[in-house]
Amino acid sequence: TDCGPNAKCINSEGGYNCTCQTGYISSNGKEIFNSGQGVHCIDRNECDDSSFCGKHATCHNTAGSFYCICAAGFRLKSGETNFTDIYKSCENRSFKMVHIDKSICGGGVCKNNKDGLECVCSSGFTNYGHKRMKCTGQSSLLKVHFVFVHQPGFTTAAFLSYKSLEKSLNSYFNHLETWQNQTFKINSKVVTATVSNNETTNLKKPVHLTFSHLEKKNEKHICVFWDHKLEGGAWSTRGCTTVSSSADQTVCFCSHLSSFAVLMALYDIGDVYELRLVTLVGLPLSLVCLLICIVTFYLVQSIQSTRNTIHLHLCISLFIAYFVFLVGITRTENKVGCAVVAGILHYFFLASFCWMCLEGVQLFRMVVLVFNTTLRPFYMFAAGYGVPAVIVAISATVNASGYGTDSYCWLNIKDGFIWSFYGPVCVIIIVNVFFFLITIWKLAEKCSSLNPDLSSLRKIKAFMVTAIAQLCILGIMWVFGCFQFDKGTLAMSYIFTILSSLQGVLMFFMHCWLSKQVREEYAKFLSCICAPQKRKYTEFSSNQTSKSQVNLVSKRNRLALVLRMCAH
Repeated sequence: TDCGPNAKCINSEGGYNCTCQTGYISSNGKEIFNSGQGVHCIDRNECDDSSFCGKHATCHNTAGSFYCICAAGFRLKSGETNFTDIYKSCENRSFKMVHIDKSICGGGVCKNNKDGLECVCSSGFTNYGHKRMKCTGQSSLLKVHFVFVHQPGFTTAAFLSYKSLEKSLNSYFNHLETWQNQTFKINSKVVTATVSNNETTNLKKPVHLTFSHLEKKNEKHICVFWDHKLEGGAWSTRGCTTVSSSADQTVCFCSHLSSFAVLMALYDIGDVYELRLVTLVGLPLSLVCLLICIVTFYLVQSIQSTRNTIHLHLCISLFIAYFVFLVGITRTENKVGCAVVAGILHYFFLASFCWMCLEGVQLFRMVVLVFNTTLRPFYMFAAGYGVPAVIVAISATVNASGYGTDSYCWLNIKDGFIWSFYGPVCVIIIVNVFFFLITIWKLAEKCSSLNPDLSSLRKIKAFMVTAIAQLCILGIMWVFGCFQFDKGTLAMSYIFTILSSLQGVLMFFMHCWLSKQVREEYAKFLSCICAPQKRKYTEFSSNQTSKSQVNLVSKRNRLALVLRMCAH
């Protein structure tokens, strides 16, 4: 005690000395002093020495001691952030270390930066703008604005967001006004808003609700609430107005409190009875006409040529495509089988466009390369069937799940997979138009020459007209097919369905009926079928006449012989 506070006595021979306790220094700067010298121990500020805590920690001085706190984003290897051992140092927490505790950010991803960890919330989760808070709950509402009747006393408000209630209530749409073939799907979390006020059924100012969409789609969205008075409960739009809507969110104004949600309006054109009727009547007729075309192009010898071969395989591709379409387009029960049907349709529709492009190339060669108008079969089959096979193989490898949907066995329009068909089709049409323009230009030059071969030019001109008409019909058909997936495009669907259903009829009319040679062959064939009895009667009459003539001649010969014998 003679040494004073924060000092300790050290015994020595014949007396004692004083020294300061750890964390203190003497006022005269000496380590050992005597009690009678008026020296006292004062706190030592360890934080004056920056090496005590290192460069990634802050020093905090205390009476007789100190402690270090790691800076944001740093910690000791042990995981602690406070320490007093000068031999320890703070280290940067790696991304992996942050994720040791998976509950740090909840429904988000932890990221480390110079200011420390930060929680980046996943879609549907929120930390309400506080970056270091855990992402909790699914954010159904981005903004809620309540305006209630003012009453004395306390008022409580509650806002509930249900985790998966939208799956259970994804029906009960009978009391909603719908367009033809319109269906609905809940596209937000179901939420309930309530307060302790007695009157919330007819608010003077509406409640503003901003819903985040579960599916980011540019469809029509409708604000609804759960009306328990409608036949045990159903969705209703009464008192709720859709103010604005985008692919990400919808803003609703409601004049009462209840359970709310946002519905996404879907338009299914596939079940229109009239369209089905056109398809069921038109496609069989087209198949019959295509079959007649195939038999004609294969059997009639007078029209055999490279162009005829192209038409033959064009009709074969369309026949297979339309036949598979007719029997398998709605067979969605078996997902694998549906995907196979979609792949077959993808292949043969592309093949029909490739063969149509080959016709444009052939016409180009007939006009430009007068002495080399044929195409080698190998090259024709490689382009007509090989190119579609490569496209389908690549598409199936990249996105096999894109073949087949819940409604039809065709290519999925999600993620742009439908462009694995429309992309090559657009390229083929552009190439075909390019060849046709050059062919028309060269044809015009030949017509204006001094000695034009008029018969050949007329023939090529007729081929050009049918080829261009074929391109327009087949190309325009799929242009209308692009616009039949949204509301208000029922007219497009009718045009697409009619053109596709009558494609075979148009092929028969252009390539068979308008051809004089083919009509003559048809006439011969029909004459053989329709008048067989007449031919038999004619043959019998001619045989009888010839026999009579032979008998008459023989009688005359015998008579002449008798007369000669009598004369002798």
